[in-house]
Amino acid sequence: MASHRRAKQPGRARVTVLTSAAAAAVALSAQAANAAPSEKPSKNEVKSRVDKLYEEAEQATEKFNGAKEKQEKLQKQISALQDSVARGQKDLNELRDGIGSMATAQYRSGGLDPSLQLFLSSDPDSYLDKASTLDQLSSQQVETLKKIQAKQRELAQERAEATGKLRDLAATRTELGRKKKEVQAKLAEAQKLLNSLTAAEKAALAAEQDRASRSSSERVDLGNDTSATGRAAAAFAAAKTRLGTPYVYGATGPSSFDCSGLTSWAYAQAGVSIPRTSESQSAIGTRIYSTSGLQVGDLVFFFNDLHHVGLYAGNGQILHAPRTGTVVRYESMSTIGGPFMFGVRV
Repeated sequence: MASHRRAKQPGRARVTVLTSAAAAAVALSAQAANAAPSEKPSKNEVKSRVDKLYEEAEQATEKFNGAKEKQEKLQKQISALQDSVARGQKDLNELRDGIGSMATAQYRSGGLDPSLQLFLSSDPDSYLDKASTLDQLSSQQVETLKKIQAKQRELAQERAEATGKLRDLAATRTELGRKKKEVQAKLAEAQKLLNSLTAAEKAALAAEQDRASRSSSERVDLGNDTSATGRAAAAFAAAKTRLGTPYVYGATGPSSFDCSGLTSWAYAQAGVSIPRTSESQSAIGTRIYSTSGLQVGDLVFFFNDLHHVGLYAGNGQILHAPRTGTVVRYESMSTIGGPFMFGVRV
């Protein structure tokens, strides 16, 4: 007769674990069911985040501008070096042809000078280091060989310099592409946030921007400051003709600008060449650290890294290209969004 054994009961510890797990699962389900859906950011929150992204995009824009300016300078330097090398090679060929003509004349007159024969089969440097060889050459031949030697060294130096600048150019182009992508990513993220707004919220933000940009078509109170003179006055007058022109990163006018693009363009109209980027522009003249010392037409710089620049307009106002989505306009220095660092009198 088969024996019957009672089924083994689960241990108390195991029952406790299972019960706790079940209770936790029920609690989490209840929380998930009762949790409020994640709230959509308000219009003001979106605006704050977008403004921050635009500021970061402007920072990257100035780095982009710097890389672009460096690329253009390198390309000009490389072109000049290549032209110099080509001219130098032509001169060298003519000098060598001259030595060849000497050798031909000597051969026809009864034999080739051993030193010239040696020269034509090797590098003239080796001859100039040997006094015995120099003794066998005429003064004209020695002078020609020295010119060839100097030209060869000059060409070698220029070729090495050009090679180094070509490497710099390749690195700069890589940096330029990286900064361009960074700017585009910031702008795309900002646009994505703006697209999340309702039609009414978008209209409200657009109205705010319109009010901020009214000065592009209406007179603002610039006070009675007539301190601008000479080229500063001419630069400021040129910038005023661009009121209402849209901001576009990397643009230098005349149909669109970024901040340093506007200031460099304005001074160019006054016959003054200033650097392309805000950081470089900050180092070109006399600095003015007090707002009371500013004159119309002075460059004014904001933020600790100097990534924003405008032209002082008088009465605490500046004329500038603010950021993406805006136009060239007047604005109070107190509403720029970053601290005033100093002015520069060009």
